Amino acid sequence: MNYKIIQDESMLRSFINWLPDLEEGEAYYVSLLARSKYADAIKSDKQQLKRFTSRKEDLYSKILQLECPVGAYTQKGTPIPQEALAIYITPNPRSLYDAMFSGLTALAQCIQQQKRHANPHQEVMNEIQKNKSRSCFVDFDFDYKGEDFADHLKQQVYACTGESANVQFIETRGGFHVLVDPLSIEEPYRKRWYQGIAQLPHVDQTGDQMIPIPGCSQGGFVPQML
Repeated sequence: MNYKIIQDESMLRSFINWLPDLEEGEAYYVSLLARSKYADAIKSDKQQLKRFTSRKEDLYSKILQLECPVGAYTQKGTPIPQEALAIYITPNPRSLYDAMFSGLTALAQCIQQQKRHANPHQEVMNEIQKNKSRSCFVDFDFDYKGEDFADHLKQQVYACTGESANVQFIETRGGFHVLVDPLSIEEPYRKRWYQGIAQLPHVDQTGDQMIPIPGCSQGGFVPQML
């Protein structure tokens, strides 16, 4: 039996199609984690199981490759259960070119500080995660789920951005991610839309964040594009 990362193929493919097309020198950054808040068997939270970069056209097959036999992912020798898995992506593309420069600096610091156990691959991957290429979206993480909250949330957000704004709502295990294209904001709202959404009830974090991938595992839940 294998781990099941892709839970809703149609939803995942729709999400991939929705992602911005990449430009030269860009990639998406993806991370598969084991979360202790989803499974009591996990003792330390956010254990990195796999992380990688991907072109948009390769994203589905790369996620599929994560579905290895159960027990292949472990924590201190203990097999990680299916329900602990959660996979995330940066919806804003990362700049591989910028990461090369910051990666060189990070590696040089490791040498200067004689960090003999440093992992060059991990150091560079850290820099790729940090180096956003473009702000295609501003992400607002709402840490709340209640009856009819999704409809109420949409009304509140569009009241801040205007009805024609490009906004994507993603339902997650614990709430909602609201991804707003800042270039799509109507003129009358451009000076106050960010502050308006950031001050709404239940906003936990804002900015350039990783989000659970719709159609894939998130602690026994399957995130959905609304």
